[in-house]
Amino acid sequence: MTTSSKTLGDLFESFEREAFRLETLDDYSQSGNVDAFQAFQAGEPQPKDYNAGWIEELRSHTEKGKRVYRVHILSRPLTDYLCFELGWGYRKNMTGGEEFFILDVTENPNPLENVPDFWFFDSSSVAVMNYDENGKYLGSEVLPPERTAEFAQYRDAALAHAEPFNEWWAKYGA
Repeated sequence: MTTSSKTLGDLFESFEREAFRLETLDDYSQSGNVDAFQAFQAGEPQPKDYNAGWIEELRSHTEKGKRVYRVHILSRPLTDYLCFELGWGYRKNMTGGEEFFILDVTENPNPLENVPDFWFFDSSSVAVMNYDENGKYLGSEVLPPERTAEFAQYRDAALAHAEPFNEWWAKYGA
């Protein structure tokens, strides 16, 4: 199996219709936003410019009619990191047009057990996100086109079992 010469960054720059993300971890605190996570844990208010670069990128896509959306597989009770990610990150990112869904496996089996985190662009390009056991981001791998159908099934299953973030947050949010 050979990987594409494209990078995750290339795929973000070139997608035309949609970018889908599946998140599977309970803790990404070793992968960025460390200072913000510490501020959240200390009870500090969210800075006005929190995630400003990502919000700007989101708007550059969503204002052109492109869809950016994700499903996070999780179970309750939420980890401290998930309280932060959902409470600060998702709610802020929504202002840039990103859509969020939750696949809560607290009381149901995970239909995507052992599926890795990934980004899926225009139903044609997949980038698997690699993390170590502590949630530290190790890089991404763009998969060859023959893997596309497999990841389309993962996306579709995630969406079929998930509910919109705002509905889930109203029931279970911190």
